[in-house]
Amino acid sequence: MEFSLANWMCYKATTTGSPFLRMRDAGLEMDMLEDLKSLQFEYGIQEEDRSWLYLLGRSHGLMIKACAHAAFFCKLLRNLRESFSKKSSQEKKISEDIPDDDELKVGIIGGGHLGKQLAHTLLQLVPIPAESLRISTRRPEALGEFKKLGIQCFYRNSSLVQWANVIFLCCLPSQLPNICVEIQTSLEKACIVYSFVAAIPIPRLKHLLNHTNILRPQYQCVEDLDNIWGANKEITAALQDPVILQATCPYSPAGGIILNVKWLEGVFYAAINTCTRKDMSHSQVLQLLNELFLSVHFETCGKDGASCRKFQVQDFVSKAYAENLSQKRPFPWFDLTAVQLKETPFSQYLSNSTALQDHLTHLYCDSFGISLTKQQQPTEVSKGSLSQ
Repeated sequence: MEFSLANWMCYKATTTGSPFLRMRDAGLEMDMLEDLKSLQFEYGIQEEDRSWLYLLGRSHGLMIKACAHAAFFCKLLRNLRESFSKKSSQEKKISEDIPDDDELKVGIIGGGHLGKQLAHTLLQLVPIPAESLRISTRRPEALGEFKKLGIQCFYRNSSLVQWANVIFLCCLPSQLPNICVEIQTSLEKACIVYSFVAAIPIPRLKHLLNHTNILRPQYQCVEDLDNIWGANKEITAALQDPVILQATCPYSPAGGIILNVKWLEGVFYAAINTCTRKDMSHSQVLQLLNELFLSVHFETCGKDGASCRKFQVQDFVSKAYAENLSQKRPFPWFDLTAVQLKETPFSQYLSNSTALQDHLTHLYCDSFGISLTKQQQPTEVSKGSLSQ
């Protein structure tokens, strides 16, 4: 079979993520092909093959969105853990700093291009302290740049999952079955497995891991791809560009890459599971969810968001279950794989409440240091189409 340009582009999009040769020196990156048009990738490509060049932007856009959403999720989890730790300390009248057990610990399985980009994003934009991030890869000797930062890099997948609160799977699809066999007996119930392996669907991943606390974002690429992703930009630099960052918003269709909003449902239920693991009552959990997800307000919210609708028990469980739930009882443990595949009590509320969608959009941008104006919010039509 002829290895055409299209085949090669698809291969590069799933391996290196960028065809540009780079040189790393003292933490700085320099594009060696900049301003040398005769050495750039596009130079010399036949006119009939140029239609495939959009795959470069799509590949980079997917990488940017994936890293941005992972960083947002880690920010939420970190803030959540800090919140209920502070509440626990106040109740016990303890003034010490948050215990190490409540620090968010993140593990990455896979030290390839995606694993490295994700590590840089989490370190710089969450930020995750170096001692709270570990990487397991078959070639730890190739991660010297991270070792210099104080990050433990090794090849012990089972040890990594025993330590971490969140595990990011950044491996190849062919490697995943063996990795799952290796780690499934070491996974604690509360450990969240966040998979970037798009070729392995959620039901298969659940079976391989014998685990239900799994998140897997799903992206859809449309034909009309806006050239906004900056194929030559590093991920962390791209996410400091307001135009690019707004294009990564969960409800934004900009850039031609759309996130399935079932991922957002999974994020909410993952937050609830994290609190349930701490034996928190459902009323305490609802209070934390209100503080966490409704913390950034917009003009129509009124002073201090007093007019904002607060989360209620029946938003997350059935009405019959809510009626029999006493004030001090915790939420049930939720199967995150089912949440992302089926309708939940939260599905209708999330899809129909434009106010909640606006809150989440503002919260997302604010977590990266950008404040939206009314004109910059996704349109109602766009948000409605994304919620299907």
